[in-house]
Amino acid sequence: MKIRSHSESHVVELEDGSRWKIFPGDLDLTLDWKPETELTVVEAEDDVATHELLGGSGRARERPAGESWPARDVKDALKDG
Repeated sequence: MKIRSHSESHVVELEDGSRWKIFPGDLDLTLDWKPETELTVVEAEDDVATHELLGGSGRARERPAGESWPARDVKDALKDG
């Protein structure tokens, strides 16, 4: 699936209209995403993210744009690298 909009560094909208909030620790993976970048949404087996976007330069953890990140899990994930 291709990108419709990625005007905010932490939110990406795909051509199907779904909007995804990018995990803060994965923002660097999304810097080279372009509208023609093919991405695949998969469910995540992760304490922090509900989904992952695969493509571009790897896999970035995501949550639907309207959901909040679990603060404790984010702190732990960022601390662990």
